[in-house]
Amino acid sequence: MPAEWAPHDAVWLAWPSHEHLWQESLPAVQEAFVSLCRAIVDIDPATGARRGEALRVLVPTAQAREDAARALAGLGATLYDVPFGDIWLRDTAPIFMDEIHADGALGGLVSARFRFNGWGEKYVLPHDADVSKNIAAHAGLAERVEDFILEGGAIEVDGEGTVLTTEQCLLNPNRNPSLSRDEIEAKVKAAFGASKVLWVKEGLLNDHTDGHIDTIARFVAPGVVVAMHSESESDPNAAVLASIVAELRAMTDAKGRPLTVITVPSPGRVEDEDGEVMPASYVNFYIANTTVIVPTYGVEADARAVEAIGRIFTGRTTIGVRAKEVLEGGGAFHCISQQQPTPANKGART
Repeated sequence: MPAEWAPHDAVWLAWPSHEHLWQESLPAVQEAFVSLCRAIVDIDPATGARRGEALRVLVPTAQAREDAARALAGLGATLYDVPFGDIWLRDTAPIFMDEIHADGALGGLVSARFRFNGWGEKYVLPHDADVSKNIAAHAGLAERVEDFILEGGAIEVDGEGTVLTTEQCLLNPNRNPSLSRDEIEAKVKAAFGASKVLWVKEGLLNDHTDGHIDTIARFVAPGVVVAMHSESESDPNAAVLASIVAELRAMTDAKGRPLTVITVPSPGRVEDEDGEVMPASYVNFYIANTTVIVPTYGVEADARAVEAIGRIFTGRTTIGVRAKEVLEGGGAFHCISQQQPTPANKGART
């Protein structure tokens, strides 16, 4: 599996349209979605040309198609009539990887489909289990079906043989109760073409994904990971964030390099309208071809976090986009996107 900073042909997304799920937040979620899409496409104001990757957007109904076409006009989005339960394509879409033949030669992309059980059977929605195979068919890619439960947000890869994940999620009995830690690790290595799995213990408070790694630690370069640090005693994740940083700094990757850990501020305490702590994270960003889109939450640390992440991705433009209403559904921009890499056999990657 290529690292996310490798070139993409496209990104797969799903138009937010389920009023019964989003209720009064739906217009704000759609606004955030459109802002994300604009940032990904990155239109050159001088020429009108697209500098970023293509948008491939699922629409579940004729009305949703009409609404999405209107909202995304001018961005060159391709719309696909595919039903889905909700917009979390990081977890329900296929994971795209390079095909490597027995002789070591590179083929094209393959689409990997994992079993999906609604994040440990907490949110089982119609059509979500079929999203992966439907996208593979529309993408015209061969499909590889894996025999264990895994969501895309549960793993991070460096493109050089290292997978980063959490015990809280992958070892949770609500995912693969019949498999031991060693068996899960072996399956992850085989599925992603990896030689080493690094385990962080746990994730953020009230994260219904059971500690997905993409909300707490992200590879940003070979041997380099970004995580968060707390700036306030009121941060409900202060202790766990400190523990995550300490764990990461004790790790080495598949090539034997000690991990370099860069920290950015945590959003601190972010609450929903009922006063419940939300699993807000700045590292749930999406790395597009020319931009990095960082979720923001209307809190004091937003600007500092966007600036800090911008210092990491010096070759891209870093853009903060409000995501608090998206987070009400359980995640942010990385959670709702799935990149389709440019195949390595096109010569775009080394």
